[in-house]
Amino acid sequence: MKKVLFVASECTPFFKSGGLADVIGSLPQYLNDTDDCEVRVILPLYSALKSEYRALLTEVMIFETEVGWRRQYTGIYEMIYEGVHYYFIDNEQYFKRDNLYGYEDDGERFVYFSNAVIEFIYRGDFKPDVLHGHDWQAGAAVAIAKIKQPVPGIRTIFTIHNILYQGWMEHAAFGDLFNLDISHFSGFEWGGMLNLMKAGIFHADKVTTVSPTYAEEIKTAHYGEGLEPMLNMRSGDLLGIINGLDVDDYNSMKDSNIDVPFKTSIIKKRQNKKRLQKEFGLPVKEVPMYAIITRMVEQKGLHLITHILEEFIQQDVQVVILGNGLYEFESYFNYLAAKYPDKVYTYIGFSEALSRRIYAASDFFIMPSLFEPCGLSQLIALQYKAIPIVRETGGLKDTVLPFNIYTGTGTGLTFANYNAHELLDRLNYSLTIYHDTELYKKIFTNITKVNHSWSQSAHQYLDIY
Repeated sequence: MKKVLFVASECTPFFKSGGLADVIGSLPQYLNDTDDCEVRVILPLYSALKSEYRALLTEVMIFETEVGWRRQYTGIYEMIYEGVHYYFIDNEQYFKRDNLYGYEDDGERFVYFSNAVIEFIYRGDFKPDVLHGHDWQAGAAVAIAKIKQPVPGIRTIFTIHNILYQGWMEHAAFGDLFNLDISHFSGFEWGGMLNLMKAGIFHADKVTTVSPTYAEEIKTAHYGEGLEPMLNMRSGDLLGIINGLDVDDYNSMKDSNIDVPFKTSIIKKRQNKKRLQKEFGLPVKEVPMYAIITRMVEQKGLHLITHILEEFIQQDVQVVILGNGLYEFESYFNYLAAKYPDKVYTYIGFSEALSRRIYAASDFFIMPSLFEPCGLSQLIALQYKAIPIVRETGGLKDTVLPFNIYTGTGTGLTFANYNAHELLDRLNYSLTIYHDTELYKKIFTNITKVNHSWSQSAHQYLDIY
């Protein structure tokens, strides 16, 4: 049985800023259920950990971690939660913060984290055969494990969840933080600076990313964010594995957040829409409802939406928006809700329970991303039988098959170019689908047969291990 240690900066249900947390919170359970490997997870102990989880922690050991000339306190705590063994690295100087990220010393924080992970492997009883690092925050851990071999022969995997965020640091940080011989500097340097994403890609035995299409896209200048030469150099070891979803959690039959449980019933799904219309003060009538649940940033294609949405809602439709982010997008969606209160409802912020009610109520889900490594929102939409309208990029292309009225195949409406009028065309076409009972039933039925659990992807990871 392979022993695998996941190194990550966030994980549901403990800490979450994005889809990375969902992956780290669900994939280990599926892997452990196979009996072919034992996956444990190591995380920072942020102050955000809720008291209900803190009460489950047990202290394992205390030691000092070298970070350049510094010797920093490190406490290791553990818990077993839902069948997965978790370790947490405690250091209040680095992790007692209001947010997970966004600080000037983020580079130092996660170099410390990586150093502490390797020191823990040296000292602890769990000796992994494979260290599996996730995103730039674990890039240094992958690199140091390869260099220092805390377990003789340890193998390393580095997974890119979003190549946009790379962990840039000043050139001088190598001597100040790393405790490595200068001969290793080239494995961290990129463009005259240190780059922790590059360090993970360079040192890992295998590199994965979260969809097959994204694996190809990031080898190009348009998507590679400057790292495409390194990714092409490692292309023989680069593999795209589509993210799965915790389908027991996102389950329209069992979800306590929604009003009317349903599985294959259009009638019951539309009862949820009527409840949500009433809750949001929208007219309660049979009209197609479109959902936008998103971080309000350019990556999510919001410039396309803002360019054409007001034109689209002149038709007999309703649009429900949930999310927060850049002021320009928050302001635009608030403006629409104020101008068209019978057609648009905007909630600035995030609520997990409310998001699920929106997925369950909506007929269509709009996600026209500029780029999308994998995307979980479209997978959740499919779970709740909201037809995705997406751009063909990254994981959206791999998980949403375009509906073909002639063959009756497909699970969503897609368009290729980053163009607002292509999106508008798909939105207008969705009205044809909605008002043609047979077409709508066909695509709805196709969606009911979709399986985006971790089962297939987990076995791809097992093959790599």
